[in-house]
Amino acid sequence: MLAQPAPSKRMLIIVNPYATTVSDRLKNLVVYALRGRYQVDAVETQSRDHATLLSREAAHEGYDIVVAFGGDGTVNEAAHGLAGSATPLAVLPGGATNVYCRLLGVPDEIVDATEHLLRLADDWRPRRVDLGLVNDRHFLFSAGLGLDASVVERVDSHPYRKAKFGEWYFTWAALDIFMRRYLMNPPQMDVRWDGQDLRGVTLIVQNAHPYTYFNRRPIEIAEGAELDSGTLAAAMLRRASPIDMPTVIWRALSKRARIVGHRRVTGLSGVQTIEARSPDGTPIPLQVDGDYIGDIPEARFGIAAGALRVVA
Repeated sequence: MLAQPAPSKRMLIIVNPYATTVSDRLKNLVVYALRGRYQVDAVETQSRDHATLLSREAAHEGYDIVVAFGGDGTVNEAAHGLAGSATPLAVLPGGATNVYCRLLGVPDEIVDATEHLLRLADDWRPRRVDLGLVNDRHFLFSAGLGLDASVVERVDSHPYRKAKFGEWYFTWAALDIFMRRYLMNPPQMDVRWDGQDLRGVTLIVQNAHPYTYFNRRPIEIAEGAELDSGTLAAAMLRRASPIDMPTVIWRALSKRARIVGHRRVTGLSGVQTIEARSPDGTPIPLQVDGDYIGDIPEARFGIAAGALRVVA
């Protein structure tokens, strides 16, 4: 019986110990398994943006691959650090939804995902994908201004409820925030693209589809976004009212109805830049790949074509 070749590729696993499904026991099992085919080092993140610093250092030190083990926020930070480098990124699911894992075709169960990564050692074919940009921050699949960012801010401030109730807590938070903040006097934004201007209350920009998942059901918002298209797609909600929101939500959850077909929603596709700003300078909440970033008065969205190498 032939012996397995000694591991040759250096791998850095960046672990978010606070991610929804990550534990010390699980981390140790994953590292032990991967050491059968890779030279593995594992580091836990200590604070926000730590994964960006770690992945940037890994690229500088010549690691063959960086693996982000956590939720989409951890993956986003690692990708931000690897953008423009030759070091590829791989992902292991550790969050509640794991959108980017699913987009890349990586199993969303950790044992299957680990076995998948082991098989890739013999089928090593990194490919380039696009990253979105908002101001100076990269995003993997979506960024949003307005209502969805307000929802993310609320959910992130209650991690226990997020972990226990998942998508249902997002739904409750969306309804509560809409009634409290967006029903009477929502924050306004002026959006410009390709010489056109429009005012609205929420803007979602995507570099890939779907926007997210409700359990296993994909939620489609913007249309035409692909990981390697070199363009962005977006959807803007022009008005939020009790009459319109039930049908907007129904279209988001429907398998057939298109949300960009709603009379209060404008869809954009095949664009490379989108600008949004508050008409009166009032900061608007921003989320990137499901992480609340902060409130900003203006945002410029763009595309970094082929900026990230991935192994999946």
